[in-house]
Amino acid sequence: MATEATATKFQNSDFRPVPQPPDFHPEVIVSPHDGLHFWQFMIAGSIAGSVEHMAMFPVDTVKTHMQALGSCPIKSVGVRHALRSIVKSEGLPGFYRGIGAMGLGAGPAHAVYFSVYEVCKKYFSGGNPNNSAAHAVSGVFATVASDAVFTPMDMVKQRLQLGNSAAYRGVLDCVKKVLKDEGFGAFYASYRTTVLMNAPFTAVHFATYEAAKRGLIEISPENASDERVIVHATAGALAGASAAVVTTPLDVVKTQLQCQGVCGCDRFKSSSIRDVIKTIVQKDGYKGLMRGWIPRMLFHAPAAAICWSTYEAGKTFFQELNSSTESGTVT
Repeated sequence: MATEATATKFQNSDFRPVPQPPDFHPEVIVSPHDGLHFWQFMIAGSIAGSVEHMAMFPVDTVKTHMQALGSCPIKSVGVRHALRSIVKSEGLPGFYRGIGAMGLGAGPAHAVYFSVYEVCKKYFSGGNPNNSAAHAVSGVFATVASDAVFTPMDMVKQRLQLGNSAAYRGVLDCVKKVLKDEGFGAFYASYRTTVLMNAPFTAVHFATYEAAKRGLIEISPENASDERVIVHATAGALAGASAAVVTTPLDVVKTQLQCQGVCGCDRFKSSSIRDVIKTIVQKDGYKGLMRGWIPRMLFHAPAAAICWSTYEAGKTFFQELNSSTESGTVT
């Protein structure tokens, strides 16, 4: 009797295994936040920004030359012409004039950029990793903060890129001459334009990156960990290229404001965006507002790929470090 009762008990339908559907796939879980300390975001961002800008600096030099107007020796609209102009006037070292200013500005600016983005993303997303609006808004906050740090050195960098060694001997010489001749305000002459350009740029950039990253992970979730570098690089390249093309006109205006008076380039009576646009259209037509879009896109696509893959690698390093510290395995 006991045996029959036991058999009846385990024949209960409640104990039957539930078969999985044939189209079952592992759920893709994206953490709404990465659990890192604020300073860890800053270090990862600083390294990523420095690596990105140093690697892509020659392309940025070509773009700056293409966007310059006036009686500069570089009055070209073509990539080939700009390349010849740089080589003829400065030689190969001309592609790296101003890289010192970039090095001084990129690290701190990107430390602010990514740390502010991560903090704002955590606050605005409300725990939803698919909130594109939160990503876009967080990007805008990040660029307003980082541009305040980066704009002065970006101005110095672009003047060194355009000017020959007779105009400025280096970063410190450029800073001294600008302070003496134009005052402190010259370092922030393009800040408003830069923010107006970078606000939509980062909104498009971050929203596209987060969406593309998730989409690529969903294609092959079982291999997501093994292919994370490819995923981050591809998503970054798509985001960088898209945002770069959309914001090229404002980038041209920014370059004009930062390089005014250098080697014959126009000096504007005010920093009004409308006045600068009118001057560009009068001299070069509406196509002048898209001057340099090819090197700008060629810069931002690989630059974003480098930056995001480096940044995500930095975050992964700190996540593993934190996990090891919590488990007490750090030696």
